Amino acid sequence: MMKLISWNVNGLRAALKSGFQEKAQAFCADVVCIQETRAGNGDIVVDLPGYLQYWNHAEKKGYSGTAVFSLREPLSVSYGMGMPEHDREGRIITLEFPGLFLVNVYTPNSQRGLTRLDYRMRWDSDFFAYLKTLEQTKPVVFCGDLNVAHKEIDLKNPKANVRNAGFTPEERSSFDRFVQSGFIDTFRVFNHEPGRYTWWSYRFNARARGIGWRIDYFCVSSSLKSLLRDAFILDQVIGSDHCPVGIVLDGN
Repeated sequence: MMKLISWNVNGLRAALKSGFQEKAQAFCADVVCIQETRAGNGDIVVDLPGYLQYWNHAEKKGYSGTAVFSLREPLSVSYGMGMPEHDREGRIITLEFPGLFLVNVYTPNSQRGLTRLDYRMRWDSDFFAYLKTLEQTKPVVFCGDLNVAHKEIDLKNPKANVRNAGFTPEERSSFDRFVQSGFIDTFRVFNHEPGRYTWWSYRFNARARGIGWRIDYFCVSSSLKSLLRDAFILDQVIGSDHCPVGIVLDGN
């Protein structure tokens, strides 16, 4: 069995103060992927005994960033997707294991007023090509904050958010491409109910009122579907405006 967890911590320094280390250990996961670390190069220390640590920092201090904590030593580790336009913000870490590639990703937000939507579309296209290149070698699991609610079921107020970042037709169609190419949205294999979200605005008491979005995912190559044993949202875990998500795979 292999248990994988992903969590946008919305700033690791603050997350550590609210018990990130204890929560990460309590997951009892083989691998914990985090996004939006906002950590400078080596200026934050995380103490997780037994876990190997891999970090990808943004060039801009206090912005973006990803990290992976793994009980299993990977065969290889790479950072970014080999494209300078995209690799300055520390958004991707790829670990190769015997049976799969695990890609931890923090997808760029299109921003208020959709000022970064064009860039986001280029990112999605290039990230898709990157995943498909990996998939030629072995199956792929990718996880993280993808900054898109795919279907209307994935957010509380779809009609009011059609032209807002994360729910534009462009972003949703882009996610369609991933799914249509064979990548599986693992949570929807097990759960087709509304009201399950992974992100809530800090404004208007949104989390307590159940006004959220599902924008954090685990997606897997279709060849891994038979190994998928569970996919879940840990919405009772606090410490960020996002909550952790995870999957359990047989083998690997």
